Amino acid sequence: MKTVILSSFATIFTTLVVNAQDIEQVKKTIDAEKFSEARKSLKSMVAATPDKGKNYFYLGQVYVALEKQDSARVYFEKGKTAKDAGHLNLIGLGQLELLDGNKSAAETHFTNALAFAKKKNTEEQIYITQAYLKATNPDVAKALIAAKAAVASDPKSALAQVALGDALVANKNINDAYVAYRTAGELDKTLLRAQLQLAIITRNAQAFPEALKAFNDIIAINASYGPAYREKAETNLAWAYAKKSVFEEKIAAALEDYKKYMSLTDVSTDARIKYADFLILSKKWKELETEALAIQKADNVNPKVFKYLGYAYSENGNTEGAIKALNQYMSKVDAKKINGKDYLYLGKAKLATSMDDKGIVTNQAKFNEAIADLTKASDLNPILSAEFTEIGIKLYSGKAYLEASKVFELSVKNTNSKSYSRDNYLLGNSILFYAESKTAAQKAALTAEFAKANKAYEESIKASPNAQDVYFYKGQLNRVIGTKESNAQAVLDYEGYVKTVTAKGDAELAKPAVKENLFETYTFIGANYATTDKAKAIENFKKAAEINPNDTFVKESLNALNK
Repeated sequence: MKTVILSSFATIFTTLVVNAQDIEQVKKTIDAEKFSEARKSLKSMVAATPDKGKNYFYLGQVYVALEKQDSARVYFEKGKTAKDAGHLNLIGLGQLELLDGNKSAAETHFTNALAFAKKKNTEEQIYITQAYLKATNPDVAKALIAAKAAVASDPKSALAQVALGDALVANKNINDAYVAYRTAGELDKTLLRAQLQLAIITRNAQAFPEALKAFNDIIAINASYGPAYREKAETNLAWAYAKKSVFEEKIAAALEDYKKYMSLTDVSTDARIKYADFLILSKKWKELETEALAIQKADNVNPKVFKYLGYAYSENGNTEGAIKALNQYMSKVDAKKINGKDYLYLGKAKLATSMDDKGIVTNQAKFNEAIADLTKASDLNPILSAEFTEIGIKLYSGKAYLEASKVFELSVKNTNSKSYSRDNYLLGNSILFYAESKTAAQKAALTAEFAKANKAYEESIKASPNAQDVYFYKGQLNRVIGTKESNAQAVLDYEGYVKTVTAKGDAELAKPAVKENLFETYTFIGANYATTDKAKAIENFKKAAEINPNDTFVKESLNALNK
């Protein structure tokens, strides 16, 4: 009997040890981002030991990483009743609620999970930290509270220090985050994630050579650790965009690193999807089209394929294909997953089909659809302003001025844009050039547009007070408006032009274009003051005469004023 009991105990103990070893190996597999491999192992473990809550929890986490929340929910729901650590799955359910924007429901799940936890609840607090950070609307404050609780529960936990580092990075406290990651590395020298995060901080400081060395040091320890190659790729990509002279070299290196990452993290649809994301950042549109078609052939279910085809077709000149693909993508995914760039590409494709080769709008209905999509893009992501500027300039160059103004209105939503002043200037000009040939009756219907133009010029001047042409064209606009009030404003605008060019000195005043503008400026100011301030009128007409003494109107005006 004693032998039987010992034998049973040995069997149970062995099972527990094996399961613990399996879980640790799976955690390393997940950390290495080999999700397909982890999913396969965890499904086997769930079948073999259905009472182990961690098996369900980690399987759910894999599905969350793969953006398959419905599958994740299935395993979290099954796992929450498991006898051993089933409560971890409540954290998983809370994470899903945060991804859906249901903060109150998430916090209820977290509270219930902690109620089931042991006094030392380090693991639970780590997962809660991650849930808050990975939420659709991250709650950094709550993440910090959970991370600090994890460290307090077990100051020797390297993973708790990593969680704290992650929360501190999200809180933009990079110095303390660096200390936390360094502490994690000291506590567990085999924890490559800590070293990886330190290298990422180095990269984000734009110390690209040092960051690459740090990633290579990780690879020297474990050449099959995929995330190091991915971050190397990201570093080379950042370097390429930071220094144009090495763009091609670093893009090529980045793509090689990412291919290596893919080879180490299973050449699955999921990995290929990420590779396609990288091709977008690298602007390799032909390769993206090829890759997207290959993914579609292997897995016609993933809707992201249509997104990639839409981007690639748009950049490669297949506008009809782009419209069809992007409409398919948008019809197959939750509206929350459609981002500004998706609408940007759809809008650009529709815009291309609304114009002829000279940039003239030939299909107003299609153009209106394009503007509606571009407006959605701007609302979702104002940082896309550079894209709108490029589109606006194309329309402006084709003399589609009213249409250009609609696009520049989107550009100027981003007040932090480097081209904010210029975009406002071009917005004002677009409305001016559209209106200047219109009849009085047509101008009367443009009151709202004139107000936009004046505001745009004002914003441009505010951002670039020495940009003389803005003053001049603002004056032109107010002359075109043609009311008593606008003419008075035009005088002030032109006086601003005179003041700005005069301050720049004789070299500026000697330029033919400036002299031409000054002549028009002085002539208008003189005419405007002719009936209200004779001295100012004479002063300005004399300045006009100095530039062009033979102008008939100026000579006749001076003669009349001097009588």
